[in-house]
Amino acid sequence: MLRRRTGTPADLLAVGLGNPGGEYAGTRHNVGADTVALVASRHGERFKGGQANSLIAEVKDGGKLLALAQPLTYMNDSGLAVRALVRRFGIDDLSKLVIVQDELDLPTGKLQVKLGGGLAGHNGLRSIREHLHSTDFARIRIGIGKPPGGKERGADHVLRRPGKREKSELEVVVEEAADALECILKDGVEAAMTRYNRK
Repeated sequence: MLRRRTGTPADLLAVGLGNPGGEYAGTRHNVGADTVALVASRHGERFKGGQANSLIAEVKDGGKLLALAQPLTYMNDSGLAVRALVRRFGIDDLSKLVIVQDELDLPTGKLQVKLGGGLAGHNGLRSIREHLHSTDFARIRIGIGKPPGGKERGADHVLRRPGKREKSELEVVVEEAADALECILKDGVEAAMTRYNRK
């Protein structure tokens, strides 16, 4: 296992958004955190706490250092952790920062890789913009769909756990999101956009 090398710049920093604690485990809002956890697991790495308001794992792949993080802040304060992580890993170009997030505006199971642009009302992204003063970071957007028939507000929808069928769909797209993240590390954001932004 790779030993953490404090102060070593990362080639890529991937932050999986979510809410901390068992109360929120398995909710739609936490698919970003689930994705970075999957990547760490694939490489036999475990998350450790105590730095930058986050749980952190480091993966060495193809000679490149990938830093994976799950903020310990709540979703609406994600920017506090992301700003500290950017400093911790010496990210001087925001294209080396990938935010993995849930997305109401994409159908369940749909994946989109994006660089910069609008925030689509996502509170975690708003907080990141406030603290970084920029939206020039990359994103892996994981579709969780809007609540059917307007019966449930978006804020309630994201904090609920999916049903059996939807859970299965999300597990598949989280695997794909993990693949997309590894593609970004190896080949860059543009290559991942070409490969994964299928209709």
